Amino acid sequence: MTEADAIERMDEPLTVERIADDLRDLGVRSGDTVLVHSSLSSLGWVAVGPPAVVDALMEVLTPDGTLVMPTHSTQYSDPTDWRNPPVPDDWVDEITTERPPFRPAVTPTRSMGAIPECFRTYPDVLRSRHPIYSFAAWGADAAFVVDDHGYDHGLGEASPLARLYDRDGTVLMLGTGYDTNTSFHLAEHRGDPGRGSSTQEAPVLDDDGESKTVTFEQLDYDAGDFEAVGRDFERDRSGELARGTVGLADAKLVPQRALVDYAAEWFAENRG
Repeated sequence: MTEADAIERMDEPLTVERIADDLRDLGVRSGDTVLVHSSLSSLGWVAVGPPAVVDALMEVLTPDGTLVMPTHSTQYSDPTDWRNPPVPDDWVDEITTERPPFRPAVTPTRSMGAIPECFRTYPDVLRSRHPIYSFAAWGADAAFVVDDHGYDHGLGEASPLARLYDRDGTVLMLGTGYDTNTSFHLAEHRGDPGRGSSTQEAPVLDDDGESKTVTFEQLDYDAGDFEAVGRDFERDRSGELARGTVGLADAKLVPQRALVDYAAEWFAENRG
């Protein structure tokens, strides 16, 4: 949807207060812990763009709540696995040896959308240390969520996803589908433990600010059936799902623990 298309479909611009009102109508409350997946373009024409969405989320949650977004940087994954776009084989060694270290305050997200890329730069937002699967958080429990993010299995039991599970957080989908629902990756660890894994390495900064290479194990994550999991969850657990709209976007608010528990059982029963 172009900006002109969005303007034509709307009677009024989408402002911070209008976004905040829609979030409250959906069920987001002060003090909640919320993991947000978002598509800016799906919302319609947002006055000043991503900061309006971030400001609205912070206004509704207040500093007593905790706002979390995935801020993944897949440019630090193994270049031999890249498909969008692929790179020539004879580039791989140079990319691997010459790339600068991952730095939570500096390194941009990749393919995460405009809203999390904006959010990670806000004052008082903390970002976890994982070079590929970092998360950013703001609010009362931000440090609890992002501190000590384990390098091994970056979406598993030592990840912010597991800390959100511990906090009984909720997942807010703003114009996105279950195919990007990162909480299902935590469920892969719990319901499909026989999946293969691979060894990855990436440069990071050590405690003295010097570049070092860390080597870590990573589950071979597969989101190919996530939409099917979400479809079945909505069929079987419809009472745990809140639906609404935020601007022009379809929005869903779901307890993360229910999503993870259901998906873990689904993977155990349906994956070969």
